Amino acid sequence: MRIHIVDAFTDRPFSGNPAAVLILDAFPADAWLQQVAAEVNLSETAFAHPLPPGGEADWALRWFTPVAEVDLCGHATLATAHVLHTTGRATGTLRFATRGGVLAATAEPDGTLTLDFPTAPLTEVAPPPGLAEALGAAPRAVVDTGPHCDALLVELADERAVRALAPELRALPRDVIVTARAEDAEGGYDVVSRCFFPAVGIDEDPVTGSAHTALAPYWSPRLGRDELTGYQASARGGLVRTALRGGRTLLSGTAVTVLDGELLVTPSAAS
Repeated sequence: MRIHIVDAFTDRPFSGNPAAVLILDAFPADAWLQQVAAEVNLSETAFAHPLPPGGEADWALRWFTPVAEVDLCGHATLATAHVLHTTGRATGTLRFATRGGVLAATAEPDGTLTLDFPTAPLTEVAPPPGLAEALGAAPRAVVDTGPHCDALLVELADERAVRALAPELRALPRDVIVTARAEDAEGGYDVVSRCFFPAVGIDEDPVTGSAHTALAPYWSPRLGRDELTGYQASARGGLVRTALRGGRTLLSGTAVTVLDGELLVTPSAAS
């Protein structure tokens, strides 16, 4: 069984966000999927299998962190589309049936992939007790991002505050996306962010596509543009281009395969 590791939202290996991708004939038991994700120990492992023709989607897709299945994942969807295209398993626009609804991925001739995701519903909320203390920074605003992101979007004073952040992760009242406007208007990106998701086993996610379904509707009205570029300032770093289209957010980026190997433990062998 082939297993691919793909660095997503980057054009260089060893940057962006790595995801493992396995293309299956059907989904085996959930316990096996979770064991594989725990063994790989990346932010997400994606499992996909083809669906019968004529339906609303071409592929079934699921994502697992090392400790849990998640409802929405951008970088592992980008990685899956990249694997399907580069291995010749699929062409054109791909439609994935997921826990987050039907998601589309379209490949451009230059290798850019664009994902069509639901826009996160944003609700401004009061900072929960202990948030500022756990972050070590005072929020300018706090927004609930709804069920798919399932995190608080926290605006900080400036980009330097986002980059310098060293939160007490176990003290965070919720998973958080921290963000600020880019300091340099000519730096190649409009907003900066970092994502901390200890509740699902990810202390800091390197580049989070799904978080940009909240960052785009938060920042676009403030910056007066429907199309933005976000930089996620983790140690690996990566760029996500966003475009608001009604109730959908388009997420664009590139990906690089860094490993193509063989998973020796099949579901039958593990049972």
